This record gives sequence, structure tokens and C-alpha cells, in this order.
Amino acid sequence: MLKKRIVATLVVKNGIVVQSRNFKRYMPVGKPDIAVEFLDDWGIDEVILLDISASRAGRLPDYAMVRSASARCNVPLTVGGGITSIEHILELMHCGADKVSFNQVALHQPTLIEEAAKLFGDQCIVVSIDALQVDGKYRVYDYLDRNVLKVPVGEFALQMQDRGAGEIFINSVDRDGTKCGFDLDLINAVCSAVTVPVICCGGAGMPQHFIEVLKGTGVSAVAAANFFHFTEHSVTTTKALVSQHIPVRHETHARYVSNLFNTAGRLLKKDDAVLEELLYHKVEKEII
Repeated sequence: MLKKRIVATLVVKNGIVVQSRNFKRYMPVGKPDIAVEFLDDWGIDEVILLDISASRAGRLPDYAMVRSASARCNVPLTVGGGITSIEHILELMHCGADKVSFNQVALHQPTLIEEAAKLFGDQCIVVSIDALQVDGKYRVYDYLDRNVLKVPVGEFALQMQDRGAGEIFINSVDRDGTKCGFDLDLINAVCSAVTVPVICCGGAGMPQHFIEVLKGTGVSAVAAANFFHFTEHSVTTTKALVSQHIPVRHETHARYVSNLFNTAGRLLKKDDAVLEELLYHKVEKEII
């Protein structure tokens, strides 16, 4: 049985990682390469680096940013934003990208997906779909012109699979930044429509949300952006809790089996007597 993946999404706007809320509000977090380094140290399985300002500005992918981030990344790195040609993909691969993510291309230039899949293999091709619920139905959302397409999300995902997508990244606009949990109905609509791996994103607020989506849907990976930024070792603690219910890669010795957590997944303070006893325990530095 393949283990499920825990993935970090880094949303980049004008060169800075941002915290997003419903694709409308953005708060700065920090530099992409520093964020990648922390996530890598904490044991993330993959990183998805999405430059949301490249297509809007009509500019090339930020090769320097990708090169700097990949130098600190020891896990698979997916890059999206500003890709409109095979030459862009080649250069991103040279900069350290393992996979590329298409969003606007999927909407307006889908033949590039077919060409890229033939040249690089569909395992390198991720199609990112932003979904919005309209009148009780899930539709594809174009974040550039804020237009909602008539095509159902599941049907569109199948079209992209037929074009050559090796993975589908489904992002809920409604749940983005809300911390209220993943949209299981949306995710199941996509998983039931395609046979390629599906990565879901949008709504993570606590480790329990990861457990719910992994138990309740057929996703291969669960991604989060805002959730991982503001809690130290957030990946490690999340994996420790998720691994009690779902098989995930958890290579560190930190299992937190004797620790208590609050509902947000933050470690609660141990009793003073326990902490005093721990002062006399030598802990060797672990290399993950």
C-alpha cells in the first residue's frame, strides 16, 4: 500500500510567500527559500511552489527564485507560474524543479500539456484546478479574470488527464485560508472522475482535518499552505498525529506519544516536574 503524502504549498506573490484567504486577501510570510528550508527540515514529503503574480504580470517564471529554493530542497519540488512554453519547462528543470504545475495553461493553452507530457513524461505534469461552488455545483474558477467556467470540476479534471496530466491538484477557493477543513464533496468529485493521483488543498486548520480527508476521500496527497507557516515543527507534529490513523512517511523519532495537543495541533506544556526531569536526558541530534 502506498503511503499518503503530506505536501506544502508555497503561494508566492511578487517574490514573497504569502498567506492567502479566498484568493482575495494576502499577508506576507517570508522568503521562498527560507520557507522551503524549514519545511524540508521538518520532514515535508513534497513542496509546491506557485508564483501567482507571474501570469498576471505577463512575465517569465522566476528562475532565480526556483534555483535558490531548490538548493535548499531535498524533496520533490513542483513549480508553477508564468509557464507558457516548452523552453520555460526546460529552464525550470535546469533550475531544480522536478515537476511543473499548469493552471492558466490548462484553461487557455491546453495543447502545451500534451506536448509537455510527451517530452517529459506525464509524471512531471501537474494540472492545478481552482474550484468554486456556485448554486450547489463545483465549477472551475479562473483567478486572473475572476471568471467561473460552466464546465464541472470533475469533467475538467478528466479532460486534463486525457491531455497528459500525471497529477491533479484541486484547490478549493471557498475554503482557502478559512481553517474550517477540506471540502470532501469537491475532492470526491475529482477523485471519482480521474485515475491519476489527486492532491487536495484549501481549508487545513488542524491535524484532524488531514485525517478526515485521508479517511473520507481517495486523495493520494494532502497539501496545505497557511497551516504550516506559523507553528514550529508543524509538519512533524501533524505527521505524528496523522500516522496514528493513516500510513504516512514519518521518518523522525519524534512520535509525541506521551504529549498532549490542543485542537489546533499545538503541543501543550508538560508538568514542571516532567520538564525538570528531562533536563537530565541527553538527546542526540537527529538527521532526517
